[in-house]
Amino acid sequence: MPEPITSEPFDELAPVHVDEDRRHEAAWTERLVLFLRVMAGVSMLKGLYHWAAVCGFIGTQDGGFFGRSQQWQTATIFFAVIDLVAAVGLWLAAPWGAVVWLTSGVSMPVIAMFFQQVYGPQPEIVALEGIMIATYLFLAIQAAREHPQ
Repeated sequence: MPEPITSEPFDELAPVHVDEDRRHEAAWTERLVLFLRVMAGVSMLKGLYHWAAVCGFIGTQDGGFFGRSQQWQTATIFFAVIDLVAAVGLWLAAPWGAVVWLTSGVSMPVIAMFFQQVYGPQPEIVALEGIMIATYLFLAIQAAREHPQ
């Protein structure tokens, strides 16, 4: 009869260590995941900001949500939903999360550049979103090179 497998109770709680060679091989992937997690936090804050506008916690001096144009209301609700969905997907590092985040990240500069009557001219938003998307693309390409198929 085989002996039962026994282990010390504290061995199960010990942290897992990755050998240094393997850790070095996945450095870009780790950076990409860290970037996605930071962007998840940013997306969550953006989504909550837009929901605060919808619920009337901010922007009440301008007549609140219903005192704004229909274009502003539509865009605000769109970003309130899509940013929170993107935050969940980015935190999970799911492929769909990046797609939703890129959709939001492209939509905001497009509205800021071509539909300035919605939120007004916002060149800083265009620049920041462009930098974030470029950073994501760089990290994604570098991480893909670590795992050639």
